[in-house]
This record gives sequence, C-alpha cells and structure tokens, in this order.
Amino acid sequence: VQVLMQTRKYKSYINLSEVPRLANIKSAKKRILVNETRAARNKAIRSKVKTSIKKVEASISAGDKAAAQANLVNAISEIEKAASKGVYHKNNASRKVSRISKAVSSMA
Repeated sequence: VQVLMQTRKYKSYINLSEVPRLANIKSAKKRILVNETRAARNKAIRSKVKTSIKKVEASISAGDKAAAQANLVNAISEIEKAASKGVYHKNNASRKVSRISKAVSSMA
C-alpha cells in the first residue's frame, strides 16, 4: 500500500509495507513515518535557534555590541518562531530570550 507523504518541501510516495519497524497495522506504520518527519522538522528548528544564539554569544565575546544587538533581534525571532510552533515551551523560550538579552545589555 502506497501513501502520499507530503511536507512543505517535497511530496513522495512511501510504501508502508517497507517501513522497517515493528508495527503491523497500517495506521501505526503511518504514525511512525509522520513522527519521523516531525522529529526532523523539530530538529532543524532547534538547530536554527542554537545557531542564532551562538552568533549572539560570539559577537558578545568579540566585544562588538552593534553586531550583538543585530544578532539578538534575529535570535529572538527564531526563538519565538520555535515557541509558536511548539518546539519549545513558552517558558523555555522566554528564559532563552531573557538570558541572551541580559548578556547583550550588560556589555561594556
């Protein structure tokens, strides 16, 4: 049985009988595929957030306040997007924003 698995980036037909898992029921096989797709999406979003935070921290350690503030705006945007998509809990996102904002504002 082939099922159309569709994401924003691609459409593909996946043969559910070839899913290498323990599931025997068709709906369970589909859940495995959907969960893998969502896990990949969440991982990509988390990676973007971490990268943006690292850019802020790098500009702080370099002592470039203008770059740090510019990167801070981008990082806050990425964190808020991740929170709105449910990748991060809202309190977790708030804590991340607070910590990097405090670090930027305390620059000499």
